[in-house]
Amino acid sequence: MIKFNGVNHLAMATGNMDETIRFWRDLLGMRLVAGVGRPGYRHYFFEISENDLIAFFEWTDVEPVAKKEHGRPVEGPFIFDHVSFGVETEDGLWELKDKLTAAGFSVSDVIDHGFIHSIYAHDPNGIPIEFSHNVEGVDIRKEPAMVDSDPSDVSREGSEPLFDKWLQVEKQTPQEERVVYPGAGSELYQGKKEAG
Repeated sequence: MIKFNGVNHLAMATGNMDETIRFWRDLLGMRLVAGVGRPGYRHYFFEISENDLIAFFEWTDVEPVAKKEHGRPVEGPFIFDHVSFGVETEDGLWELKDKLTAAGFSVSDVIDHGFIHSIYAHDPNGIPIEFSHNVEGVDIRKEPAMVDSDPSDVSREGSEPLFDKWLQVEKQTPQEERVVYPGAGSELYQGKKEAG
């Protein structure tokens, strides 16, 4: 069975990598652990935790998005509302709130969601971000809770995956047919040239 170990990376976009580095590395304290690029293209990775990264493509014509309140419904095509980063301690949550405020970023009050306490802000690119600390003694991963007063039909089936709802693999890719092609970054870390 496949076992996931976190979010390898979230891929975002920026028109100003230097400003993005200042925010994510220097204000939030996420290490800049990889950078690939060539003229007109950059892709930089910041460490969230030992398993999780956030990455940014720098595209010169990208502009910060208009700020939208986290969770506020929208109409029309839409793909992303916000991302929440876990914070180890309640004190760390308050420290982040103070740092963001001191740096001139608008940040919400601390909100109690029952299982997490959260603050909300936006990065320099307008990306809506949340920082959350798990409430002591409440772990929805160990004890899932559904308090929706009108749950969807599929959610009523429970928290555990129902793998029989999808077609099953009939033929696995044989070992001798598994080919991994060089991409951006492979020339830096493995001496390979990107397939073009």
